[in-house]
Amino acid sequence: MTMDYLLWMCSLIVPVVLAVEETLMDSRWATTELAWTTFPESGWEEVSGYDDSMSPIRTYQVCNVRQPNQNNWLRTDFIPRRGVLRVYVELKFSVRDCASIPNIPGSCKETFNLFYYESEGDTATDTSPLWRENPYVKVDTIAPDESFSLLEAGRINTKVRSFGPLSKQGFYLAFQDLGACMSLISVRVFFKKCSTTIANFAVFPETATGAEATSLVIAPGACVTNAMEVSVPLKLYCNGDGEWMVPVGSCTCVAGFEPSSDGTQCQACFPGTFKSKFGEGNCTPCPANSRTSARGASICPCQNGFYRADSDPPDSTCTTIPSAPRNVISSVNETSLSLEWEEPEDTGGRSDLVYNVVCKKCLRDRSPCTRCDDNVDIAPRRLGLRLRKVVVRNLQAHTRYSFEVQAVNGVSGKNPTSPSYSTVNITTNQAAPSAVPTVHLMRSTSDTLSLSWLPPEKPNGVILDYEIRYHERGQAMSHTVTAQHSSAKVEGLRAATPYVVQVRARTVAGYGRYSNPMDFSTTTLHSDPQKSVQDQLPLIVGSASAGLVVIVALVVIAVVCLKKQRSGSELEYTEKLQQYISPGVKVYIDPFTYEDPNDAVHEFAKEIDISCVKIEEVIGADTKCKTPKFLLAPLSPSTAPRLHTRMLRATPSLPNIHDL
Repeated sequence: MTMDYLLWMCSLIVPVVLAVEETLMDSRWATTELAWTTFPESGWEEVSGYDDSMSPIRTYQVCNVRQPNQNNWLRTDFIPRRGVLRVYVELKFSVRDCASIPNIPGSCKETFNLFYYESEGDTATDTSPLWRENPYVKVDTIAPDESFSLLEAGRINTKVRSFGPLSKQGFYLAFQDLGACMSLISVRVFFKKCSTTIANFAVFPETATGAEATSLVIAPGACVTNAMEVSVPLKLYCNGDGEWMVPVGSCTCVAGFEPSSDGTQCQACFPGTFKSKFGEGNCTPCPANSRTSARGASICPCQNGFYRADSDPPDSTCTTIPSAPRNVISSVNETSLSLEWEEPEDTGGRSDLVYNVVCKKCLRDRSPCTRCDDNVDIAPRRLGLRLRKVVVRNLQAHTRYSFEVQAVNGVSGKNPTSPSYSTVNITTNQAAPSAVPTVHLMRSTSDTLSLSWLPPEKPNGVILDYEIRYHERGQAMSHTVTAQHSSAKVEGLRAATPYVVQVRARTVAGYGRYSNPMDFSTTTLHSDPQKSVQDQLPLIVGSASAGLVVIVALVVIAVVCLKKQRSGSELEYTEKLQQYISPGVKVYIDPFTYEDPNDAVHEFAKEIDISCVKIEEVIGADTKCKTPKFLLAPLSPSTAPRLHTRMLRATPSLPNIHDL
């Protein structure tokens, strides 16, 4: 062992501080009855008394010495242990001298027993746990130092016992009398702990003693203000008597403080200097573009307009944000765009320069441009670009866009203003429509397929026509037909044959992509299945403006009672209707797209014979127009489909209900 180590150990002086006792329970705190549990009831009795300082207290006494075989129990309330491992019990009591009591048998006692019972909660009852040594744990047999006779004043004895280790949430104390004449004046339960102390620039908190009287409890230390621990962890040992042992470890000055000349404390750095790291080093002047006027600085704040990134060390030079990118060049190809630019003139004094590209869509009016949606693809990415080039795809045709190319570096997030950027405005060219979403089979015969589909989600212009491509499944040769609307009838097919069908739309920019392939089959020569578009189609007509109650739709679906009465006009109606609906969708027909609202009714409704219609009930009336509302239904399910037509609102401009 070296001399330096011995001198260092000698310097680790722990002040002498008395142990601290913290009370968990004291019967003298009670201002009303203690109401502890007794067994049997004829044993311990609660009475009012006085302690040794003549203060009024609640006590328990027992004196059944003339009755043999005494076994009287007294149990306290539940006492939470508050995490301590070992507790102490201080008992104050007085005992009558057996020799001073006349006419008593030889079973008179001058002692009593102390027990405890651990529990996870306050669960004890009058009968549980059983009143015996097991499950109770005996601590000790308590005997007085002095007893008293009838002619003498009561002599109070004080005894302290401890027990542990404790592991559950709390415990009960129990006292067993086996035939004494005594008074239990007070009970105090407490635990010992080493008090707060300071040693070698470290503060050690109050620490409870261990489970055994000889055990040592490690207390972690904390360095005093402006110091921090080094070498081994800083700790101090608390023994079973509540006294500190020799400390381990040492502390040193933190950042912003340097050792004093005598080496006993840490003093703050002077204004204009700083110390960014802990240790024995001294304070140094502030780096470029920073300054400090405070004492004890661990870092010099940057001047206005200069910043440090979160990853920059405290002693690094302060930097600023970059200027805008230069010479942005754009190249438009239909609905795609390529952008290139040059590095900013001023990078802000940093090497972590990256770029962001912000896409904005501009409407034809004078409203502000808005951010593009997620469908617009910017490759390789929108943010954090190191290369000075991107390609933008999935723009809308004939649309004006504005692109911002931002230059950012590691301190751009520290600046309260937006990053510097250069703007380029472009307008996309015409483009082909997107793919047709899906194709539906409306009806099939032995040589025809009646098809319907939805328009493309992005038409990118006016749809001129549709091309239907079909071929027999498993065959390479295909055929095409065109349609002006979103429905078509493919003829000249082979009976009972599966076909693969695809549809695409065409604008002035050309054809779009085909829809996904769909498999449909023609019927056999001997079958003629009838397939209707929908069994029910409510058509709703919207409201008018300028104070009038406008037309709400009324649509009556064509009903054909017999198969042979179907005509070619039904298919024409179905194909017309498919421009507006898809299976399972209720359609809104806007009458304002027609010069005469009656045209909307006649175009999308088929007549039903008046003899097949009855009025089931009147479902309301308009209070202004005094026009009733009706619910109509076919007279017989055998003569027409099960179809209800609801007149939501009628006006004088529509045909009379009896004319339909």
